[in-house]
Amino acid sequence: MNMHTDPQKILEAERKDTYVPLSRPLSKEEREAFAAELDTLRRTMMAQTGEREASYIRRVRAMVRKSELAGRVLLMAGILPPAWLAGTTLLAFSKIVDNMELGHNVMHGQYDFMNDPEYQGSRFEWNNACDGDEWRHSHNYMHHTFTNIQNVDRDLGYGVLRLSEHEEWRPGHLIQPLYALMLAVFFQYGVALHDLELDRVARGDRPLSELKDKLPKVMRKLIRVSARDYLIFPALAGPFFMPVLLGNLSANLIRNLWAFAIIFCGHFTEESETYPESSKDSIDRGDWYLRQIRGSSNLEGGLWFHFMTGNLSHQIEHHLFPEIPAILYRDMAPKVREICARYGQSYNTGPFSRQFKTVVQRIFRFSLPFPVTSAARSSSLA
Repeated sequence: MNMHTDPQKILEAERKDTYVPLSRPLSKEEREAFAAELDTLRRTMMAQTGEREASYIRRVRAMVRKSELAGRVLLMAGILPPAWLAGTTLLAFSKIVDNMELGHNVMHGQYDFMNDPEYQGSRFEWNNACDGDEWRHSHNYMHHTFTNIQNVDRDLGYGVLRLSEHEEWRPGHLIQPLYALMLAVFFQYGVALHDLELDRVARGDRPLSELKDKLPKVMRKLIRVSARDYLIFPALAGPFFMPVLLGNLSANLIRNLWAFAIIFCGHFTEESETYPESSKDSIDRGDWYLRQIRGSSNLEGGLWFHFMTGNLSHQIEHHLFPEIPAILYRDMAPKVREICARYGQSYNTGPFSRQFKTVVQRIFRFSLPFPVTSAARSSSLA
């Protein structure tokens, strides 16, 4: 038995920060058994979901509202540096939590079990430039169904970045590190325009008529959110227009950079696998589970760190169980890791600094035309 088949050696290697090179292939019978164990874990955790999780998400929403109110009130006195700093910090905190822990998780349907219209995933709308319905299609359906499959999962590069050898290199990719920086700075707007597939319209791969059907709704939400932050609230501040405007700009920038970093660390570290378009035709449940694990990465940290990521620091568990309340991922992670070890599957986890470094390396590496010789992997699950 070698490292790839001995779960104890795999866990020991990971604890020593030693990278396990590859997940071993699984036979059809092994994939079925692997999927059955994860299905059992899902059912067990869903059976435990109840009032504790419902009370938690209600507290989160109250926290979002109170911190936004406090932040905006303090920014009205933003001519005073301490008030401006405190107001900007609270507003950024509110926007991050609304984006990551509240909006993202509720819109996944994680709290549908409450039967409360206010927390119904199909109806919830977040404090973000991205329209909820467009996000539910591009993220909940396309991304979570076809994770890291080239030309199908639009989150693989967001239409501007080459992050897989399955995508043909073009000269424009040479400056994709600059594209990545711009995407990070304006991340909420990049996500808002994401499902419009503007790049495909520009190449003629998608008819302009489809864009015309979606564009008005997307732009209404984008303009409404932008007007609130950059016109209405600054105008209400009267002579303190500029401090409020700058505070809102700063809070949105902090939220955008944080969301970009966490999301990219969860999907595009050097070790995250990508897949050719043909992989979309697989209906094997075991294959789907393996794709979620091999194409995702976790981040290590304390309770507050996990909270500020919306528990997307447990990206592997989120991709396996997107409908389970994210607060439960911390309890599920050791069990998922143990199952992966027994089946010889690499479980990619590490500190934020290390994972983000490999994301940057991947962005630079795939900006170049010559063959990639790194830990970045592609796979067909064969």
